[in-house]
Amino acid sequence: MDQDAGVRHVRLTTGVSLAYTSTGPSSATPVLFLHAWAESRRSFDRLLALLPATVRAIAMDQRGHGDAERPAAGYSLDNLAEDVEAFMHELDLSSAVLFGSSSGGYVAQQVAIRNPEIVAGLVLVGSPRSLQGRPAFADEVEQLTDPIDVAWVRESLTWFPRIQPVPPWYIDDRVRDGARIPAHVWREAFGGLTSACPPTDAGTITAPTLIVWGDHDELLTRDHEQRLASAIPDSRLVVYEDTGHLVLWEQPERLASDLIDYIETLDG
Repeated sequence: MDQDAGVRHVRLTTGVSLAYTSTGPSSATPVLFLHAWAESRRSFDRLLALLPATVRAIAMDQRGHGDAERPAAGYSLDNLAEDVEAFMHELDLSSAVLFGSSSGGYVAQQVAIRNPEIVAGLVLVGSPRSLQGRPAFADEVEQLTDPIDVAWVRESLTWFPRIQPVPPWYIDDRVRDGARIPAHVWREAFGGLTSACPPTDAGTITAPTLIVWGDHDELLTRDHEQRLASAIPDSRLVVYEDTGHLVLWEQPERLASDLIDYIETLDG
């Protein structure tokens, strides 16, 4: 593992190499942060900076994203869940809280169904119960070619309207995330997510779960999130007012506070 500049790299038994960062004491319950489609571990930078040093926070790049390897195939929801499981094994994590933003929460749910014993809890932030279907932007994604146009990536961010102000530097970082992703990863990861069987249709998640949803989310309706909460018996739905789909982008301070409270309930 390379630990230069705080970024480490690990090769998984699933055949890909991933980059990650880790902070906090090894004795604390680990929280593994899973980013959204077309983002990277860096999307958690603002949130992680708000957490106390007592929280063991681990943020990883998923395959095809950030500094991870970009295989030609292998982007199904199961593939992504297998990477998380292999990653936890490599880091000798017997269990962890999985914190998933948007589609990262979909991956977290799949891990919780496949291997409930390694999931101490779930925090699902702007995360779907199902991604089956064809959103309005599907045609644009399927027609992408390399190199990815930076202007197109910036325009794609308008697919998810923001209500709260977000620092320009943070938006620029997310544009860089998207521009680094090859066209085949955009397409394959999108196809893998939208074709997957929803995890809560395949089984029952037993981990204590915090669900956070923004009431101006134009992708996931209130009914959608209430059905997700109903599908997870030990769950609590928290609604952030005046917040869009990109809860992580818009409300890192409140998320940090709610995450700390959630961890305390588990440790208690």
